[in-house]
Amino acid sequence: MRAVAEKLHLSEIAPGLVQSEIRAMTVACDLAGGVNLAQGVCDTDVPSPVVARAIEAIHQGLNIYTRMDGIESLRQAIAAKLARHNGMRADPDAEILVTSGATAGFQAACMALFDPGDEVVLFEPFYGYHLNTLRALRVQAVSVPLSAPNWALDLDALRRSITPRTRGIVVNSPSNPCGKIFSRAEMEAVAALAIENDLFVLTDEIYEYFVYDGAQHISLATLPGMAERTISISGLSKTFSITGWRIGYLVADRRWLGAIGYFHDLVYVCAPAPFQHAAAAGLLQLPDSFYSGLSGEYQAKRDMLCAALSDMGLTPSIPQGAYYVLADVTKLPGATAQEKARTLLRNTGVAGVAGTAFFADGRGENLIRFCFAKRDEDLARACGLLRGL
Repeated sequence: MRAVAEKLHLSEIAPGLVQSEIRAMTVACDLAGGVNLAQGVCDTDVPSPVVARAIEAIHQGLNIYTRMDGIESLRQAIAAKLARHNGMRADPDAEILVTSGATAGFQAACMALFDPGDEVVLFEPFYGYHLNTLRALRVQAVSVPLSAPNWALDLDALRRSITPRTRGIVVNSPSNPCGKIFSRAEMEAVAALAIENDLFVLTDEIYEYFVYDGAQHISLATLPGMAERTISISGLSKTFSITGWRIGYLVADRRWLGAIGYFHDLVYVCAPAPFQHAAAAGLLQLPDSFYSGLSGEYQAKRDMLCAALSDMGLTPSIPQGAYYVLADVTKLPGATAQEKARTLLRNTGVAGVAGTAFFADGRGENLIRFCFAKRDEDLARACGLLRGL
């Protein structure tokens, strides 16, 4: 019995992979009955054509498995959207994969392209799911800090991070959690290093329509020499406010897409069938003004939250894109960022996420991330609570 018992244990990495601080703060906020600015749930209204088609598809019996790469109408709609908005050309039958959310696309790509012991560069602050997906696959994440307060790319630091074991770079733009949008010059610098060192680049472009103050989102795959080595990952979760529906997609050269699709099928099978039909309807029916309107709508939300944070002395780093704000919470009581976040929730009823969830080596202790993808009335309530601290 002793020999058997010694084999009953968790894997070597399991103890280090715990529930994300984002989800932990959501649970704490629910218990407190507060306003959740911690998790990017995006509880704003879903466009009516998307809702209508989802209901219709369910009633039509479109509830069974789809083909591995997703339904044809959605792949074609994604291809048309890429050509219209991103300047990308992709074959819907060989270079587009519908995924169970962008996170599933990222995981499937990593499973297909990287081996245990490989190194992949992450820019810091990073999205925790990128880091932990790599860790779960025994891939070494190498952090390259961006320079605060504007989160500028340190090209020399990036160059120094590349070793013979480096296989890829992850670019999240617009960024979660800091809202950075990589400039064309920065994208070109990343592309040059990727080509020079023969690296993959995985882009997370899920916030591509959330851009402010005239900023421009650039898809890295459109730069010379990058289409063959870039895995472009995005989705409709944020754009259509359907984060719980799990509709993402990725674009890759046909040399890589087959293997990525196999791993996605192996773990997730397919994205929910009726919601694929709904997403296709949204892409086909909503005018371009819908997408451009997101920037104005969310810039107003950003400004509302940043004003409230400034009024209470929590200096925000004004984001160029996405729908998150990192704020300096040095003045809040607490020895750690987690303590500060929980103190803030207890005293105001507003939940944010400790900055350490997005940094390595103990950095981020004086930062909290807040999400402003909320209905205006809920965001206004949160701002009022913050000002009352």
